[in-house]
Amino acid sequence: MDFSLTDDQKALVQAAADFSRAELADHAAEWDATSHFPVDVIRRAGEAGFLGIYIPEERGGLGLSRLDASLIFEQLSQGCISTTAYLTIHNMVAWMVASWGNEALRESWVERLISGECLGCYCLTEPGSGSDAASLRTKAVREGDEYVISGSKMFISGAGANDVLVVMARTGAPDSGAGGVSAILVPADAAGIEYGKNEEKMGWKSQPTRLISFDGVRVPVGNRLGEEGEGFKLAMKGLDGGRLNIASCSLGAAQHALTLSRNYLQERKQFGRELAQFQALQFKLADMATELAAARLMVRHAAWRLDQGDPEATAYCAMAKRFATDMGFSVCNEALQLHGGYGYLREFPLERMVRDTRVHQILEGTNEIMRVIVARRLLADGVIEALQ
Repeated sequence: MDFSLTDDQKALVQAAADFSRAELADHAAEWDATSHFPVDVIRRAGEAGFLGIYIPEERGGLGLSRLDASLIFEQLSQGCISTTAYLTIHNMVAWMVASWGNEALRESWVERLISGECLGCYCLTEPGSGSDAASLRTKAVREGDEYVISGSKMFISGAGANDVLVVMARTGAPDSGAGGVSAILVPADAAGIEYGKNEEKMGWKSQPTRLISFDGVRVPVGNRLGEEGEGFKLAMKGLDGGRLNIASCSLGAAQHALTLSRNYLQERKQFGRELAQFQALQFKLADMATELAAARLMVRHAAWRLDQGDPEATAYCAMAKRFATDMGFSVCNEALQLHGGYGYLREFPLERMVRDTRVHQILEGTNEIMRVIVARRLLADGVIEALQ
């Protein structure tokens, strides 16, 4: 059992860290303050290969593993959590199109998604279905060689600045549940699509979040990803990796917060001594580092399980997502506390990091739903024994 990174992985970490410092870190506060979506920087991420990380090389991507992707996103998020989070979503969309689109769809979209010429959105959540995603009501009725899509999607990252949507829509009967859902690629400018206002959010302000309405939107049946009725299964496959990606963003945020905290404790003096000399604060720093180390091991282990096609990979991904995102928010919040009043000022990055990491406990499946996923597996015969 070897936990060390390979030379190739070390090179990936360095490349991602360099990009994070050069393109993200110095601008994150301004993007947050002005709600600016840095499309130009996202396209430069494409030039660096960071928009097609786990798309196979024969289809134009880097062909890397989910573990490699986790390493990259951890580094990028140390520069800007919010922008990196969008990069993870875009990667998921591009991977789904490359994996399950027909040849014509791949020819039309994959190269442009990998380069950043086109930006993607993942459309699952609806105003009336969040955690209960299988109850979604957006429908796609087949008329000849077309689907006619009607309904709405909520909390869609990148919406309004995007070029393509991967939409989960009901092609089966209204009561068909998960088995009646299909995944359909929809051009973002198709007739009948309307975008709502850019939501005013607590965090993740460097990416737009909008409601998307579909009113009789027509797309060819050939725009379906996979077979009819497979959409929910594909959505969940996407979310296994998506959960690791957002967990990795939490790792990067916690790492940055830990570094800032160490530096502050060594610089700040109270009662004639550096804060770093107070044992209570040393213990707090030690606990933050311990939680981060534990979460990092969980995320990398889950990524390895997913790469290996392990039958319990979904449970491992859910456990890692729950633990790492709880940890990421906690460490950033503790770091803010260590900084006292300065941590609460926008001049310092910690208040933004606390706001940005809070949503990680909600999206890609709430952490309560992660517990449901894990518990269901634990109650199946032999699973607890298999997790040893």
